[in-house]
Amino acid sequence: MRDLLGGVSGDRLPHAEYKADFRQRDFAVDGYDSWKLERRQDFQQPEDASWRAFLEGDRSKAWELIEARRDELLQLSRLADDHACRLLRVRVVEFPLIPYMEWELPLLRVRAECGELIRVVGPELIAPYELDGPLPELITLGSDTVYDITYDAVGLADGATRFLDRATRDRVADFVSRLYDRGEDIESFMARLPVER
Repeated sequence: MRDLLGGVSGDRLPHAEYKADFRQRDFAVDGYDSWKLERRQDFQQPEDASWRAFLEGDRSKAWELIEARRDELLQLSRLADDHACRLLRVRVVEFPLIPYMEWELPLLRVRAECGELIRVVGPELIAPYELDGPLPELITLGSDTVYDITYDAVGLADGATRFLDRATRDRVADFVSRLYDRGEDIESFMARLPVER
């Protein structure tokens, strides 16, 4: 499904440059929703105190640290509202859950409670699009920007390829929005999920 990016050439950005570029472009143009597709099941986030607590077996502390993010996440949602932008995310979830997903799903629920629009889809829904490999991790910004976010073999973020093309942005947003329409709201998904939280 790499043809989702339309064969347009992108600019490879190392992790620090990607983060800086993202900050510069985020909310730079009003009135455009930001669509995110998360496909991978396993990541590593050593910079995240909650993730570190979870890895150390202190789930109670991990959840407390997630709860402590509410003000920050509410501010992000207010900022998005100020720029007439919705933050929408599709999260692919496979079973059995691996530890990373056990940690991330409660975080996603808090994000949703703070205003982000998040839905979950299973691998069966995306299987027709993965005949040539897993879907990429994608996020759109503004009217013409798409990031194909990449990770190393152990799941550490190592940058992104940036595409600056309105047609590519629209194609990616349309694809993710169609998955979103078929997904399950994170709240109802979590309500029936036996995850400690």
